[in-house]
Amino acid sequence: MVRVKICGITNVADALQAVKAGADALGFIFVPRTPRYVEPAVAAAIIRTLPPFILPVGVFWDHPPHEVRAITEICGFGALQFHGDEPPEYVAQFRLRVIKAIKVKDEMSLRGLAEYQVSAFLLDSPVRWSEGEPRAAFSWELARAVAREHRVILSGGLGPETVAEAIHAVKPYGVDVNSGVEAKPGRKDPEKVRAFIRRAKGYE
Repeated sequence: MVRVKICGITNVADALQAVKAGADALGFIFVPRTPRYVEPAVAAAIIRTLPPFILPVGVFWDHPPHEVRAITEICGFGALQFHGDEPPEYVAQFRLRVIKAIKVKDEMSLRGLAEYQVSAFLLDSPVRWSEGEPRAAFSWELARAVAREHRVILSGGLGPETVAEAIHAVKPYGVDVNSGVEAKPGRKDPEKVRAFIRRAKGYE
C-alpha cells in the first residue's frame, strides 16, 4: 500500500486529524518566511502528541548542518527532508534517514540521482512553494521512469482529485501533499485530508 505524508503541519489539531485519517508521516517545515513555517518548539510539542509508528519529518532548505542538528535535537524527527540544492556529500553527513527533494522541470533535473545515498527521492514541482493556489503537476512519465530505479515519493500538484490517477501512472513508494489539502496556507481541510488518504490507499 502506498504511504502518505501530509506536509506543512503547523498545529496539533491538523496533525491528529491527519493521523486519524490514516497518514503514515507528517512533515514540519523550517524554512523562514514561508507560509507553513513552524517554530521548532511548536513542532516539538506537536510531535509529542503523536502515536507510535507515525513518522515525523523535518523539512529543510539549504540550512547549515548545525541548524539541522539543533532543530532535530529539539524535535526528535524520524527522518530529514532536504528541498534545496544540497549536494550528495551534504546529505550523507546525517545519521537519520534522508529524503532528497528533486524539483522536476525536465529530464536534465533528474541527472545525478545515483550519486545520492538516500532513503527516497521526493519528486516535486519546480515552484518553490504555494501561497494557497493550486500547483501545477510535472510529467508523471518522468516520475515513473525514476520510480523504476529508485524509491520515489510523488509530490507537486497532487490533491484528492488527482492522487489515484497519479499513483496508477507512477507507481511510487509514497505520496506527499501540502497545499492540495488545505483550507488556507498552514491550515488543513479535514475532509480534503480524509479524501486524499482514502484515494491514495485505494479505499475508494
